[in-house]
Amino acid sequence: MRGLTLTPYIHEKQESRFNRQEPGKLISQALANRLMNTLVISAANQFGKAVKRVSPLGNGLINDTYLIATQSSPFVLQRINRAVFPVPEHIMANLNTLNRHIAQKSGAQIKLQIPDILSTTHNALVYQDENGDCWRALSFIADSESLETITAIGDAEQAGFALGHFHRLLGDLDPSLLHDTLPGFHITPEYLKRYYRVLAQPVSAEPVQQNRYCAEFIARFQAIADDLEGAKQKGLLIVKVIHGDPKLNNFLFDKNSGKIVSLIDLDTVKPGLIHYDIGDCVRSCCHVAGPVGFDLDICAALLKGYLTEVAAFFTESDYYYLYPAIRLIPFELGIRFYTDYLEGNRYFKVTEPEQNLQRAIDQFRLCESIMAQELTLKKLITRLKQQLNQHRASA
Repeated sequence: MRGLTLTPYIHEKQESRFNRQEPGKLISQALANRLMNTLVISAANQFGKAVKRVSPLGNGLINDTYLIATQSSPFVLQRINRAVFPVPEHIMANLNTLNRHIAQKSGAQIKLQIPDILSTTHNALVYQDENGDCWRALSFIADSESLETITAIGDAEQAGFALGHFHRLLGDLDPSLLHDTLPGFHITPEYLKRYYRVLAQPVSAEPVQQNRYCAEFIARFQAIADDLEGAKQKGLLIVKVIHGDPKLNNFLFDKNSGKIVSLIDLDTVKPGLIHYDIGDCVRSCCHVAGPVGFDLDICAALLKGYLTEVAAFFTESDYYYLYPAIRLIPFELGIRFYTDYLEGNRYFKVTEPEQNLQRAIDQFRLCESIMAQELTLKKLITRLKQQLNQHRASA
């Protein structure tokens, strides 16, 4: 390991083995960093490349992600959060299925790069360390960057196009071929049920203060939780292959052209309703902070890019449920953040105890802003549908 440059790094919320040497005695942060860094380097070496530098990559709330610089080409290393993904092998099997399906299409049809899977020196897709943690490696897409906020309308249209292209590429892939890596994920009624179960639990020794705004907002609008699942049960929306987490920072933009070249973080690819994807992408891109609000212009550009790609297979019901999907996802995410806050922040990483509470409040404020613009949003969707239908009729 001579000559190795290492960026010390450890998440605030790590497993107990990194922050305790024995009950009641905390080890130093420096020692915790060294322990974590040793694990990262050891895992990186399992993929057969001489490690030169390790640095944290991205700001995901679930997995720990690192950029590994080597003497040849860099790669991405991830420690899969087994509390969230109990069977990492299913994630990798899905990614394999995805890559094989896309490889069958002609080059002209493909406008997105999907990261390649890198095998270990023992030809395995996942490495399990001595602590039971699972690691996987993917190719690094060079000269690309992710965005945390939309800075130009063109970026929003690009995001919509990329998500639509992803759905179009996988529109003929049988969703039953994929594992459900997160059972219950993006099933809003189930999140609502879990929230009420948490409320019904006995108060702990250190009770968390409930928030009146969040509790009242959930109670007032809980009926919308069934919007998409109800449509699925009626046969109005059908199960397809979804990304599962198409927030803005999972799109990679080419640093030179400014165009999106990849959609990453594919752990949540699974069978589901594409409307959950659409709603989540719109939520992520159109969320305005300080004060919290919904940017209709960004939404218009994003939907234009998206619908241009999917118009050929979009049905009347698909169009009809666009607005309910856009309204639903911030409501769903607000429930998830608030429930996690009530349970002591077990799922989403936090840097301070009330961070998930504030996240929940922000999502509910965003939902309010969307509902205040309901008529305008529905007119926008109708206009885009008419424009695309006219274009297809004249083509």
